[in-house]
Amino acid sequence: MMNQDLNTLDVNEQEVERSSKSLLTQRVALLIQYLGKNYHGWQRQPNYSTIQGEIERAIAKVVNYPVTVFGAGRTDAGVHGAAQVAHFDVVSSIPAQRWAKVLNHHLPEDILIRASQGVSYPWHSQFSASSRRYRYTIYTDPCPNLFIKDVSWHYYYAPLDESLMKSALIPLVGRHHLSAFHRANSSRDHSWVEVQEVECHRNGAFVYLEIQANGFLYGMVRLLVGMLIEVGIGKRSLLSFSDIWQNERREMVKYSAPAKGLCLLRVGYEDHPFPEKLWSDSQPILTINSYQ
Repeated sequence: MMNQDLNTLDVNEQEVERSSKSLLTQRVALLIQYLGKNYHGWQRQPNYSTIQGEIERAIAKVVNYPVTVFGAGRTDAGVHGAAQVAHFDVVSSIPAQRWAKVLNHHLPEDILIRASQGVSYPWHSQFSASSRRYRYTIYTDPCPNLFIKDVSWHYYYAPLDESLMKSALIPLVGRHHLSAFHRANSSRDHSWVEVQEVECHRNGAFVYLEIQANGFLYGMVRLLVGMLIEVGIGKRSLLSFSDIWQNERREMVKYSAPAKGLCLLRVGYEDHPFPEKLWSDSQPILTINSYQ
């Protein structure tokens, strides 16, 4: 009986200890913008500067111990983020809403925390997400422009027909095996993607392509844009484009569009932790008339 009482006491003490820790620990969600030019992608890597690595270093400066930041998506080297979402668990007296201001004091100028918010377990920036949406920006005027060269692909070698490019995109909506647009060296063991929405439109000298899916393959959007350019200039027919991805002819996809034109536009959640006005379309649409 005495042993049972001691065992019960031990269990109660463990429960109290766990409860005390849970009261001190908070899960903080971040809404993040970044320019990818100076970074080797989102994911932390030894000997390279990355977005995740910079944010984790900033948090460590504040709390004096290492903290892991989990992102909703892993953007590649040079790719931008307009409304990336991430979270971290921390033991701190700093209110969740203040973390954005605190971290911005410790981050480089090309990484910005737009907002921070407390969230409850088991909410997870990656696993709770229902969609990711990317935008690719193409600048078509032959006259270069310094102020947009780091956020767009300057493609002016031939006129682009955005209506053909949109027609090529539309059949991709749905669940498909898109191994034709899957780069090598990916850790993902399959190429199934649920494409939810696609868009292609022109605004003056700019052509914008957008694709929303539940998740993306490694290098998928840039390979896809490279093929769409061939459709837009009339080098490849709609039938040929469809044949390549439907029959998984990866050997026919040879060109990847530059990283600088690609931006993670937003991440979707059933119950988004941030107000829609902060994440719905936070990459400005560029407008310059064409001088062709």
